[in-house]
Amino acid sequence: MTAFTALLLTMSAAAQPAYVPPFDPRVLKDNVAGAPGELLVLGTPHLSGLPESFRPESLEPLLARLAEWKPAIITIEGLSGPDCERLIRYKPLYPGAADYCPDPRGAQKIVGLDMVAATIEADRLLGAWPANPTPADRRRLAALFLAGGEPASALVQWLRLPAAERRAGESLDGTLVAELNKLTTGRNENFLIGSVLAARLGLERVHATDDHSADGVTASLDTDPGYGAALQRIWDNPVVKRRVAADKALETKLDGEGVLALYRNYNDPATMRMAFDSDFGAALADASPQQYGRRYTGWWETRNLRMVANIRAAMAVQPGARTLAIVGASHKGYFEAYLALMHDIRLVDAERILK
Repeated sequence: MTAFTALLLTMSAAAQPAYVPPFDPRVLKDNVAGAPGELLVLGTPHLSGLPESFRPESLEPLLARLAEWKPAIITIEGLSGPDCERLIRYKPLYPGAADYCPDPRGAQKIVGLDMVAATIEADRLLGAWPANPTPADRRRLAALFLAGGEPASALVQWLRLPAAERRAGESLDGTLVAELNKLTTGRNENFLIGSVLAARLGLERVHATDDHSADGVTASLDTDPGYGAALQRIWDNPVVKRRVAADKALETKLDGEGVLALYRNYNDPATMRMAFDSDFGAALADASPQQYGRRYTGWWETRNLRMVANIRAAMAVQPGARTLAIVGASHKGYFEAYLALMHDIRLVDAERILK
């Protein structure tokens, strides 16, 4: 084949209209037996990155609005214990992924169970959970959650205890009690929003739905200096500068109303589009011969798809239940687009809840 013939074939293929699949799950939602599951995706800043002026009590107006909506399932951007176990065992394939995992070895030694056994025992207890669990029941379950790599769910049990019962006992020693008390003030949305809200609503746990197995997509690039340089070049664009300036302006006032304004902005459709234009859209346009930008965006899409699958799995166990998915704001647009494809899910506009 000559170069000219190859060019003609390429031009001919490009001229063909894009294939639009005739099967569209978004329009096949009318025959659900019973109420569909409502889903609110709450885009959040990572609270650890906010200025020192931020105080956990300033989240109260946000928590009040979310509690009024009454989700029955809460998911967080955290890795589950079993997922961390896999990432650690296959560390050469995911060299940096384990950095996102809590270290449960201390709790496992105290409880006397490894990750698998602690997870199975926690599930067994929840499967036979009494209507009125005793403080001893909650302390035991909190210890199991810590040993199973689920600190946010352990905190739910801890917060559901009366203050006088937040003490050692039932596999919780002084070290684990100190760990739980530290979580109550940790600048992390998984704890300060997810766990606090779950406890307030009478839920028994949160669901960790993050996924870093997608890191294998770019693992081979981690030691390639060209990849890091390409990302810095991609992020050096005017939209990033506008995004950073907008965030800093909102972060100058972090009382209750200021935090609520911050969350309204993070969940605005214009902010979702800005996240794309400043980051993944810019990456797709990167023309490096190694296709760094396209590989980076492929990692991002893969991660979001796997996270969304975890959310769908949590919802499938309780058909029709309201679900709150708490996730970093850059994920929000992707989450909503992917979850809108599900037959048994109806998205809820965050603007209505946060007004």
